[in-house]
Amino acid sequence: MPERAATLAEALRLRGLFEAAGALPVETAILQPAELLLDLYGEDIRARAYVTSDTLRGEQMLRPDFTVPVVQMHMTHGAEPARYTYAGEVFRRQEEDARRANEYIQVGFEIFARETPEAADAEVFALFCDILRPLGLRAATGDIGILMAAVGGLRTTGARKAALMRHIWRPRRFRALIERYAGRVPVPEARAALLAARDPMAGAEPLIGLRGPDEIAARINALREDAAAGPLSGTEVDLLDALLAVRETSDNALEHLRDIAVDLPAILPAVERLARRLDALTARGLDVTQLDFEASYGRTQMEYYDGFVFGFYAERRPDLPPVATGGRYDALTRRLGQGREIPAVGGVIRPGLVLSLGGAA
Repeated sequence: MPERAATLAEALRLRGLFEAAGALPVETAILQPAELLLDLYGEDIRARAYVTSDTLRGEQMLRPDFTVPVVQMHMTHGAEPARYTYAGEVFRRQEEDARRANEYIQVGFEIFARETPEAADAEVFALFCDILRPLGLRAATGDIGILMAAVGGLRTTGARKAALMRHIWRPRRFRALIERYAGRVPVPEARAALLAARDPMAGAEPLIGLRGPDEIAARINALREDAAAGPLSGTEVDLLDALLAVRETSDNALEHLRDIAVDLPAILPAVERLARRLDALTARGLDVTQLDFEASYGRTQMEYYDGFVFGFYAERRPDLPPVATGGRYDALTRRLGQGREIPAVGGVIRPGLVLSLGGAA
């Protein structure tokens, strides 16, 4: 990997390109409140972040990325529309692959704007394409919003749809829930016995753990309500499978998704947003007939993306992580906006990887 001084110089060069695109440079604290990140992502974030504690401030995390603090800053103080850029270190625990860096530099670009969100998506992606073109990277794109729309349109209970929404970014857990809700796997014997018991709490003392009797009883009632609900239809499961299997050039993917929308109309608004985005990309000179689209792309990244997602990869270096990633995160502004929200899209580049691949200058 390049030495730190060279990486910092490349980071400043990249940030300068984003400033030239109208972005205001901003800084965020390296230590972030853990409570907020745990609320957003659940306890899973602990496996990816460094957690420490402070007597006065409570649990803190070394900054796992910039997007959350930048959104917080904008929703508190920002004017509209706004563009920001930043450069600095982020920290990610690596428990499975010691070759991957647990501390590295990111450079980012974010747009907050209410008008023509598809045009903003296209602008961010086209700018990243221009910057990274000398490296000959493969670009991958997707749209989490289409899968979210599909889940929202399922003919099942609100609780089941909420659970599927929570696990969209955990493909294995998502698949397990689909199989369970479709009645394709047997109910575990212990759960069946628990639900059949007239008083499941009888003889449960002493209680061990953080949950009290009321919380346990509420969970049992929720399981009973779920068990009483009818299974997902095989047709809907097949349509979800067909959607998740879409992996083609963007123009062909659009036509395939429109075909699926005939039987799954809930996704049609999201598919038409994809169509407008492709038109905006074409207007910026990009050939969408050569641009890859994967309906399932982005499902293992940070959970704030809820629309367009993209990444850039060095195909000749499969050992490397993505050189750049990004996407749309409108819902995150809603979560952090205390009653306010604004469409937002952005992305990050790793300057150390850029230099490792020969530089993009």
